[in-house]
Amino acid sequence: VLSGYVENLIEHQPDEATLQHALNLMSQQAQRMQQLTEDLMLLSSLENKPGASKREVVNVAHMLVSLREQAELLSGQKNHTIELEADENVYLRGNPKELDSIFTNLVVNAVNYTPEKGSIHIRWYADEVGAHFEVQDTGIGIATHHIHRLTERFYRVDVARSRETVGSGLGLAIVKHAIQQNQGKFRFDCELGRGSTFTCDFPAHLVVYKGDEAAKSDATT
Repeated sequence: VLSGYVENLIEHQPDEATLQHALNLMSQQAQRMQQLTEDLMLLSSLENKPGASKREVVNVAHMLVSLREQAELLSGQKNHTIELEADENVYLRGNPKELDSIFTNLVVNAVNYTPEKGSIHIRWYADEVGAHFEVQDTGIGIATHHIHRLTERFYRVDVARSRETVGSGLGLAIVKHAIQQNQGKFRFDCELGRGSTFTCDFPAHLVVYKGDEAAKSDATT
């Protein structure tokens, strides 16, 4: 797309409307390439790490407030209802960049695959077994025969709809490996036409509660 339009613009003198259309398409494709490159580099880094990532105490609730704002901007004219339920007392010991990648990929995925005026519920909480990040949507859902392949590289459940987004097809693969690096587990509950729920479970020994000395000394937002 880029090469074709550049060649065309060099050889011809386009009118303003044609030029604007070409620039818009070129910009979209450049974003796709940039996203693909960044995601491939991140996935490669996660797959080739010899051991656990350096961990810090992360203020997850604070991180999710910013993520919700980003999701609302991304939603735009789709007018999604995006709710956030985050326990401000629950921190997590992990790699901030990897955790941000996990949360962002799952929320962006929900926005991209939820129809207009649908709802997305983001939840962060802890119980006796650990901490949990959950994204529930009223999207298109996923048929049973796709479930076992969801975290494969470039796997697309809905190819036609995927072409409408800037996604690289690597989001859930990144989530899978990033969660493993942070000692967590990834699970999902999906039903075709009824929406999906994606959950990340983190072990109790990584949970830090607000007010603990560790949280006071090295919390990262």
